[in-house]
Amino acid sequence: MSQSAKVITTSLVEDHLNWPPEGQVFEVGEVQLAVRAGEHPFHLANVEAAKAHWVEAVAATPALFDGEMVLFNRLSLAGGQVMGDCYKIPFSTFLLWRKQADPGLGYHIMCFAVIMSSDGALIAVEMGAHTANPGMVYCAAGSLDNSDIVDGFVDVDANMRREVMEETGLSLESAKVDPQLRGYRRGRKVTLFRSFHLDMTADEIFQHIEMHMVADHEKEIARPVAIWSADRSAYRFNAAMYPLLDWVFPG
Repeated sequence: MSQSAKVITTSLVEDHLNWPPEGQVFEVGEVQLAVRAGEHPFHLANVEAAKAHWVEAVAATPALFDGEMVLFNRLSLAGGQVMGDCYKIPFSTFLLWRKQADPGLGYHIMCFAVIMSSDGALIAVEMGAHTANPGMVYCAAGSLDNSDIVDGFVDVDANMRREVMEETGLSLESAKVDPQLRGYRRGRKVTLFRSFHLDMTADEIFQHIEMHMVADHEKEIARPVAIWSADRSAYRFNAAMYPLLDWVFPG
């Protein structure tokens, strides 16, 4: 990052200190994530730094798109309820935010649809070279954005289904859905996930995804991936996958 992109952070109430230890999976009973009007404090404090960093990011990966997404200002877990408020920010601001070892404020939520095949594989994807996470393997997912906002609140399940459809072409309507939503935290990053069991083998799921890839203009993914164990060396996993691998494949 260039010297002109100096990041400004501010310490707020550490909501996540009351959460379970990092990486520990917990059950979620209710989600209330409100979208607020105005600007996120991190964005306001780092407008110029985000612009400078974006120039460098696009120079390295020209296909990046500076769309709108949400970043949380407050996020808490109490009695199984995940509650928070967020603001819409440019993706360029998020790229700067996630690059910090500790941005000092803000929280990000990623939602994973954990797709399981009938023969026991966890189906993930490897991201394309032109994306913000080139070559990384994780569940088909993307940041919460305008498409996931309903009546001023973020719909995490809608995000899961939408991202899976966009990236893989798979519909989860016929899946056996785990009614229990779960999550885990890594610093200021929270992953919420739900399991979806498909009545297809890994090979059959691959065929569906590969057909979608031929017609998909975005071509976000490089290939589908079948995961059979918690072996972290099997692929170039995004770190957000580690607690999930241990949960899906215990022992």
